[in-house]
Amino acid sequence: MAAAAPAPVPFETRMHDGRLHRSRPEGPIRFRVGGVFRSNTIYDVMMKRGWKETESDDDWDMHWADREWVYEVFDAGHLMSWQRVNHFRNGRELCRKDLLVKNIKRAKRTLDKSGKPEEAARFDFCPVTFVLPGDYALFVEEFNRCAGTVWIMKPIGRAQGKGIFLFHKLSQISQWKSEHRWKPDTPGVETYVVQKYIPNPYLVGGKKFDMRMYALVTSFNPLKVYLHRSGFARFSASRYSSDLADIENAFVHLTNVAIQKTSTEYNADTGGKWDLQALKMFVAAKHGRAACDALFMGMQDIVVNSLLGVQKVMISDRHCFELYGYDLLFDDDLRPWLIEVNASPSLTANTRADYDTKFKMLSDLLDIVDLEGVRTGTERTVGGFDLIWDDGPVEPLRTELWTSMLGADFDRRLNPVPTRPAEPPAPAAAAAASSGPTGSSSAAGRRAGGGSSRSLASARRAAAAAAASSATAAGSSGTGSHRGSLR
Repeated sequence: MAAAAPAPVPFETRMHDGRLHRSRPEGPIRFRVGGVFRSNTIYDVMMKRGWKETESDDDWDMHWADREWVYEVFDAGHLMSWQRVNHFRNGRELCRKDLLVKNIKRAKRTLDKSGKPEEAARFDFCPVTFVLPGDYALFVEEFNRCAGTVWIMKPIGRAQGKGIFLFHKLSQISQWKSEHRWKPDTPGVETYVVQKYIPNPYLVGGKKFDMRMYALVTSFNPLKVYLHRSGFARFSASRYSSDLADIENAFVHLTNVAIQKTSTEYNADTGGKWDLQALKMFVAAKHGRAACDALFMGMQDIVVNSLLGVQKVMISDRHCFELYGYDLLFDDDLRPWLIEVNASPSLTANTRADYDTKFKMLSDLLDIVDLEGVRTGTERTVGGFDLIWDDGPVEPLRTELWTSMLGADFDRRLNPVPTRPAEPPAPAAAAAASSGPTGSSSAAGRRAGGGSSRSLASARRAAAAAAASSATAAGSSGTGSHRGSLR
C-alpha cells in the first residue's frame, strides 16, 4: 500500500526586519464556510480566488463561520498563527440591540462625568431608547412626558424586520404585555428595545429609505477600521405617510428587503435599492456639496464612535476580523441616525448589480485580510475600502471633492487574483538593492502610505486644511428637504 502523502509543512518567511515568521503551509488556501454561506456571494469570491473548500474541523486557513460557531466552539480550540475567522469572540456587545445601546450610553455617561460634554455629544446618534422589560417604568415615564410621540418596538434577537411594530398609545402594547413578556422577573422573557421613531425621515420620491454600509475591523486593540465606499439605500415600496392611520403599514415604515419584497409594489428589477454613490450625488445636487460632505462624514463618524464605544469590552484576537453591516438613516435636517449594526450582514443578492457590489466588496475584504501575504499592511486604500481609523483618525489624502470617501467613486473592477511572492532576499541583499539607481524601497513605502510619522502627520494636517478650505468654498446651495412629520 502506498504511503499517505505527508501533510503540508508550514514554511518560514522573512519579515522586513529580518526576523523569521512562521506562515501558513504551501499550497492552495483552504477555506471552510458555515452551511448558510455555501450558496452565497462569499463562497463565489473564495472559489474565484482559487481557494479550496474543506470540511475539516480544524485544517483550514480561513473559516467564514456562523456567529454561533464562534460563541460555542472558538474558545475550546487552538488556532495556528495564520488561521483567520470572520468574527470576534463577543461581537454581541456591538450587534445586539440592547448591548449596543448600553455600551453607547456608558461611553457618553463616562465622558459627561469627566467634564467632556463636547466629546460626549459625539455619541448622540441613537434615538431615545429603553430596554424592556427592565426599563419599563422609565419608559412609561418618558412616554407620558412626550405625549403623542410614536415609538417603535424591536426584539433584540431577530432579524429581517421580524417582530417590529410601531405604536403611539400604551394600550396598543397591551397584548404584548399580557403575554407575560413585560415582567422583569419572568424566566425566559424576550427582550425588546423601544425607541422614539424618527418622525421626519428624509424622503426621495416621497419614499422612506435607510442605508446599508460596510465596515471592516481587523483589530480592536488597537482599533483599526476600514470603510467601503459602496453600499446602498433600501427604499420602501409605498410612499411615506405621516398619518397615524398608516402606523401599522410595514410597507410604509419598514425598509427591510424581507418585508418589502412581499409588497405588490416591490420593484424586482432594482430590488428596491439605490447605489450609495447615486444617493450622494442626489444629496449634493439638492443641498450642495458641503452639506452632503458633512452628512456623509457624520455617518462615517457614527461608525467610528460606535466602535470606540465598545472597544474596551471587545476581546481582540489576532485571528479575528469582522465585517459589520451598518444600517443608518438621516432626517430632513440631514442629521444621521444609527439604526443597528449587523454582525452577519446579508451576503445574498437580489439583483445582478447587488451581486456585483457585494462580490467586489468581499474581494477587497479578502485582499486586506491577505492570506496570500502580498501586502505590507500600510495601505491606506485597498479596492473600495479606505482606512478611516488606525489607533486614531486617518485624514483623507484625496480632498479635491470629499472629506469622507463613503459613497465616492472607485475602480469597481476586480483586482487580479493575488499570488504569494517569492521569498524576499536576505536583509543585506535587500539593503543593497534598495540603494540602487531605481530609488529606495523606503521611498516607495512612503508613497504607498508608509513613511515616517513626521511626514505622514504633515500630510494629514495639509489634507485636513485643504478639505476645510474646499468645504468652505463650496458652501450650501441646497433647497429645503422633504418633511414628513407624524401628526
